[in-house]
Amino acid sequence: MERVRWGVVGPGRIAAKVVQDFVHLPEAEVVAVASRSAERAAAFAAAHGIARAHGSYRAIVEDDAVDVLYIATPHPQHRAVALAALAAGKAVLVEKAFTVTPAATREIAALAAEKGVFAMEAMWTRFQPAVVRMRDLLADGAIGEVRSVQGELGVHAPTDPEDRYYNPAVGGGALFDLTVYPISFAQMVLGTPDTVQAHGLLSASGVDVEEAVLLGWADGRTASLFTSLRCATPGQMRVYGTGGWIDVLPRFHHPDTVVVHRTGRDAEEVTAPHTGGGYVHELREVTEGLLAGRTESAVMPLADTVAVQDVMGAVADRIGLVPQEGPEDL
Repeated sequence: MERVRWGVVGPGRIAAKVVQDFVHLPEAEVVAVASRSAERAAAFAAAHGIARAHGSYRAIVEDDAVDVLYIATPHPQHRAVALAALAAGKAVLVEKAFTVTPAATREIAALAAEKGVFAMEAMWTRFQPAVVRMRDLLADGAIGEVRSVQGELGVHAPTDPEDRYYNPAVGGGALFDLTVYPISFAQMVLGTPDTVQAHGLLSASGVDVEEAVLLGWADGRTASLFTSLRCATPGQMRVYGTGGWIDVLPRFHHPDTVVVHRTGRDAEEVTAPHTGGGYVHELREVTEGLLAGRTESAVMPLADTVAVQDVMGAVADRIGLVPQEGPEDL
């Protein structure tokens, strides 16, 4: 394989942003797009110069000219598309949240391992240059022993009960769109937690509108997180250590700057801008992985995705959220 051929499943708003970043990745190209609406697929293909448009998800899974699928459908549909793609030998990059249940995430991870096919969650935060620099600083002991993570992520979303945010059938609510970010960030920095506590608010339709999450580790480390669809917040993360702290400036899930505060010293600002829209970094991870014959990312391994999804499942249980999984098949 000299050039990786990508297909897009689910030509929505996020997919439109992601495909624009392929201009920064000469070793890859988008060759096909699929929607359950042939008209939507054709319009997306025309808008982005994509050669083939498929009017079903099954058609792109069976397209032999596609090596990897970027899955950007509503969350509950991720499972069926990812399993079909992996069964057909196609690699997958699955938008966050990976699925809406821990069981579905484990099912995908198990099939990827069984087939020896590359699979990764599209958690772009872990690939942002500023976040990479932050991880290096933490590894070098810049703020001593890391003890806690604290942060929030909120938006003032539409309150119309007909809006997708309030529709459980398409994975509405804060958990799958927002809370996945701080949970994944905390898991990246501190590892997989031992305890999960949560308190939140559900809408009349049964989706979560906001929640506070407290994660605990056996050695006393903690993560305190807040997300909301009702409150616009800065979107900042702070990592505390025995020798200082690091601020990940808003919005922390795609930052350009972190500020290192070493105890007794002046603050140090570290800026590392993202390229393009910020999506090319995760696209490069998948593309280079496929070209090298890898089946998994070292930065966003499936074990971390499973761990994050387990925490999300625990949060859902604590606040009374019952996710609705999508169809069994395409």
